[in-house]
Amino acid sequence: MQRVLVVDDEPAIVTLLAYNLKKADYAVTTATDGVTALKLASEQQYDFILLDLMLPELDGMEVTKRLRQEKIQTPIIILTAKDDELDKIIGLELGADDYLTKPFSPREVLARMKAINRRLNQQAEAQQVIKIGELVIDPDNYTVSRGGVSLNLTPREYQLLIYFAKRQHRVLSREHLLNGVWGYDYAGQTRMVDIQISHLRDKIEIDPKTPKYLVTVRGFGYKLEEPQDETN
Repeated sequence: MQRVLVVDDEPAIVTLLAYNLKKADYAVTTATDGVTALKLASEQQYDFILLDLMLPELDGMEVTKRLRQEKIQTPIIILTAKDDELDKIIGLELGADDYLTKPFSPREVLARMKAINRRLNQQAEAQQVIKIGELVIDPDNYTVSRGGVSLNLTPREYQLLIYFAKRQHRVLSREHLLNGVWGYDYAGQTRMVDIQISHLRDKIEIDPKTPKYLVTVRGFGYKLEEPQDETN
């Protein structure tokens, strides 16, 4: 049975989510503030965290940030009453896996969780180590290194890199990446792709301003190449 941590300071939402998750055969733990949520997520193992942004004591952004800093990679779905693109982008940039804008249906929450599960299972099935230049990607252990040095990627950065690695040399548009990596139609939000590409370059490139792995194909998108020369 998968375990879910539901974090929201609105009792009605907590009750609704807990009821429907239990009905779908999930074990549910609840919290109503950021401090409690951070403590629970740090000390116990969960398969998902449903995390409201507007929380007392510590907001959802800060909880997400601290969990990722602690190397806790539990999938996080942000719940927000704000229909603000910037909040969504920041949440995803900090390491959240998806977001839902209130009001939402419990069926949609379950669908998003199943989609994340499918992506994680597909990644787990790909056990062959991928080598591209000095990059070594181990899909079985969710690790990435360059020149023998371990790289600390967020779950979204890792998903993006894996997606590129399996399509090496192919030019992928921003829309293609949104649909393939995020798993939903984020039409008009291609800025999220550029932000994630920039952060990924900061970690895998020797000189992010002159990328040799993640190359921009102007007017079309991006592609992952094996660099011929990795020296500065």
